[in-house]
Amino acid sequence: MKMYKILDKINKPDDIKKLSVEDLNLLSVDVSNYIHEVISEKGGHYSSPIGAVDLTIALHYVYNTPVDKLIWDVGHQAYAHKILTGRKEEFKNIRQYNGISGFLKIDESKYDSFGAGHASTSISAGLGYAHSRDKDNRNHQIVSIIGDGAMTGGLAYEGLNNLGFHKTQLTVVLNDNSYSISESVGALSKYLTRIVTNPTYNKLRKDIWNLTGKIPTFSNPIKKIIKKTEGSLKAYLTPGILFEELGLRYIGPIDGHDIDNMITVFNSIKEMNTPVLLHLHTNKSKGINIGDKDAVKYYSLSGTSNISKIEKNKISYSKLLGKTLTRLAETHDFECITAAMGIGTGLEEYYSKYKNRYIDVGIAEEHAITYGAGLSADGKMPVIAIYSTFMQRAYDCLLHDFALQKLPGLICMDRAGLVGNDGPTHHGVFDINFLSSIPGLSITAPKDGSEFMNLIYTAIKNKLLLTVRYPKDNTIFNEQHDFEEIKIGTWEYIKNNDSKICVLTFGRMIDNTISASKILEDELNVKITVVNCRFIKPLDIIMLKELVIKHDCFVTIEEGMIRGGFGSSVLEYFSKNNILKPIKMIGINDHFSNHGNNSQLFIEEGIDTDSILEVLRENI
Repeated sequence: MKMYKILDKINKPDDIKKLSVEDLNLLSVDVSNYIHEVISEKGGHYSSPIGAVDLTIALHYVYNTPVDKLIWDVGHQAYAHKILTGRKEEFKNIRQYNGISGFLKIDESKYDSFGAGHASTSISAGLGYAHSRDKDNRNHQIVSIIGDGAMTGGLAYEGLNNLGFHKTQLTVVLNDNSYSISESVGALSKYLTRIVTNPTYNKLRKDIWNLTGKIPTFSNPIKKIIKKTEGSLKAYLTPGILFEELGLRYIGPIDGHDIDNMITVFNSIKEMNTPVLLHLHTNKSKGINIGDKDAVKYYSLSGTSNISKIEKNKISYSKLLGKTLTRLAETHDFECITAAMGIGTGLEEYYSKYKNRYIDVGIAEEHAITYGAGLSADGKMPVIAIYSTFMQRAYDCLLHDFALQKLPGLICMDRAGLVGNDGPTHHGVFDINFLSSIPGLSITAPKDGSEFMNLIYTAIKNKLLLTVRYPKDNTIFNEQHDFEEIKIGTWEYIKNNDSKICVLTFGRMIDNTISASKILEDELNVKITVVNCRFIKPLDIIMLKELVIKHDCFVTIEEGMIRGGFGSSVLEYFSKNNILKPIKMIGINDHFSNHGNNSQLFIEEGIDTDSILEVLRENI
C-alpha cells in the first residue's frame, strides 16, 4: 500500500469529523486512488464505488455511525464506506478467499447495517429500521443510499409508497450517476436546494402554515392555495413532484461531488424529522484514472492478479449467448429481454444488429419475466437473459405467469453455479432447487458450447418453456457450428462401461468427473460410467432404467445445493420405483458458500477433482 497523506490518519468515522473541508477533499482523492490501487490488482467493481467516494465522506462526516444507520443499495457503491469504517487494511484483500466481501455484510462490521448484493432493497429495509426505532422511542437517523440504477426496481417504489404513508424519519439519498433520473446539475437546482434546506425557509413555511390555521373563515382555501402554489412551483422547476406526491420531501438535485454543500444539506435534513428524498448527481468516471474514463467500460476490473489466458477456440458462455442469438435471429422470430444486464449477459452484438427485437427493462427481474409472458401470450417467443442469482426474485412470475398458463419462453441463466469472488449474494447455486418445483418447466445445463447452442436452438425452434443454466466460464466455440435439435429429456453417455459405479452429472462437473475417473483408471484400472444429464428436469427415465440394470452404485454430482437438487430428484425416482441401490449425492451442503476464486471454493465444497476421486474410491 502506498503512503496516503490524509487516508493514513483515518481509522474510523470519528477521525473524518476532525478534518477541514480542504482535507476532506484531499481524503477523497486518497480514497479514490486507494480503490484504484487495490482493484487494479485484485479485481472488483470500479467506477460505481469511485463515483460514490465524496458522498460517503459527507455522510460519515455528518452522521453518527454506527448509531445512525447507513443502508447502502447497491452494495458495491460502498467500497469507500468499508475503507473509512475500520477496514482499510482488510480492503487490500477484498473479494479474496478469507478476505472481506465485495458487498455489505452484517456479520462483517457493525457499520454494515444491512446486507446488500441485489438491488432496490435499501428503502424497505430502512423503513423497517425506522419503525423499530420508533417503537423503542429512540431518535437516531436512518439513511438509505440507493443508486446505480436501483431505482428502476419495483421494490424501491413499494418502499417509497409505504414510507410516504407512514411519515417517519427516513432519508433516501438517490445517488443518480447518469444512469437514473437527471442528466445534469444546474445553478437553478443548486439555488432552489439551498433555499428549501435552509432552516429559516422551513421555519417561515411552518409559521405561515400555522398562521393560516388561525384564520377561521379562509384557512382551508388559503392553505389549499399555498400548497397548490408550492406544488406547482416545484413541479415546474424540479423533477421531484413524483416523490412529493408520494409523501416525501424532495430536495435536489445537488452536486454529489461538492462535499461542503452536501454537509450543509445533510445537516439541514437532520432537523426535518420527516421522510426526505435527496437527489444528488454523481459522475461515475470522476475518479477513474485509467484509459478513457468510460464508466460502463470500467464498471468492474478483472485485476492483474486474476488475468488468465483464454485458450484458442474458447469464448465465455455470455459472449456465446450473444453470438448464438445473433445467428438464430436471422432465421427465427423471437424477442430478447434483459434486466439491466445487457453487457453482463453478452448481448452487445445482438443488440447492435437487432435493436427492435431487444428490450432492457432495468433492474426489474419480476417485470422482465412477466413482460416476457405478455409477449408470449400474444404469440411472440421471448428469450430472457438473466443471472441465476437474480432469477430467485422472479420465481413466482415464472410459475404463475408462464408455467401456469402453459406459455413458451427461454430463460438463459448466466452465472449458474459458483461465481468466485462475488460470493454468496451472487452464487447461482439455488436455481435447480426452486425451479424443479414448477410443473411443465424443463431445466437444462450444457456440457460445452456446442451443446449450449443446441439447447438454445431447440427451445426457440419448438417454442418450449425451458431454462438453460451455464457458468461464468469459457467454453469451446466453433464459428461454423451446425445447430442440432436435442430431444427433450434425453441424456448421453460420456463413458459407458460395464462397471459397478455410475456417475450422473452435468455442466462443469463433467470435466472434474472425467479427470477423477482417469486417475482411477490409471491407478487401479477401475472404469466407471459417466452420464451427461443435460436435462436436469425432466429426467431421462428410459436411460435411468437401463443404468439401474447395469450398475450397483450411483453417484450424483452437481454444482448446486444438494437439498432439493438434481440428486434428490434421482433419489425420489428410486424411491417411487422401489429401486434399492445406494446413491451418493455430491454437491453444496445446506449453507451459503464463501467468496474466493472457484478453485478454492470447489475444494471447500467438495466438488473438485480430488474430492470426487475420494468418493469414487470409497465406493469401488
